[in-house]
Amino acid sequence: MSYVYLKTGKYNGTDLTTDTIPLDVTSVGVSVTKAIPSFPIPFSGVVTGESVTAALDLGMCTKAIDLQGFITETAIKKTRTGVSGGEEVSTSLTFTAHEIAQMIASGVDSTGLQENQALVELVILYPSKVSNDYAQRSSTLVPLNFGSRGLEGFGDNEGVLHRSSKFPDLSTDTGLTGFIRSFSYNMEAEAVDISFSMQFEVAIIGP
Repeated sequence: MSYVYLKTGKYNGTDLTTDTIPLDVTSVGVSVTKAIPSFPIPFSGVVTGESVTAALDLGMCTKAIDLQGFITETAIKKTRTGVSGGEEVSTSLTFTAHEIAQMIASGVDSTGLQENQALVELVILYPSKVSNDYAQRSSTLVPLNFGSRGLEGFGDNEGVLHRSSKFPDLSTDTGLTGFIRSFSYNMEAEAVDISFSMQFEVAIIGP
C-alpha cells in the first residue's frame, strides 16, 4: 500500500486506487513561510533603550511540500473515454516507471481544464490518534492538511469565522489541493525504478 498519492482532476469518490498515481516516497519536507509586513519604528530605541519592530499579520502564508522518492512499475486505474471516443470507462493497466514519470510530467504541463492530466491534490497519509472532536482513538491513517480540530468558533478554531478545511478523520478525506511547482526525474541506464523530486504548493486553483 502506498501512503502518498497524486489525484487527477477526474478523481471523484472515496477509492484511492482510481484516478490516482501512487508514489514511493522516501522523504517529505513541509515548509510554511509566513508573510508579515514589518518595519522598525524610528527612535524607539532612543526612548526605551531597545529598538522595536512593528508587524501587521494579514494572514498570508506560502505552504509547500517537497517530496523525494522513486517511481516504480505499478497498475493505475483511470476513468476515461476511449482514445478515439466512446463511453467513459475505468480501466486498470500496468505502467512502467518511465511511463508514470512521463505521465506526471505531462500533468504538470497541463491545466485544470484537462481533468485526466491535471494533478490537483496531494495525499500524504500519516497516523493520527486524536479525532477532529478531540476524542482518543486507535491509530488511524489520515491525509496531511492544515486544518485544525473543532467547528468554526470552537476548539482549536476559536476565532475562526469560516474554515477552509477541516481536520481529517478518514483516509479518504481531502488532502492538500494545489499545484506541482516543479517535478524532475532521472532515467539511468539499467535502472528499473526512477528517482524523482517534486515540490507541491498548496493553493486554490482557477479555473
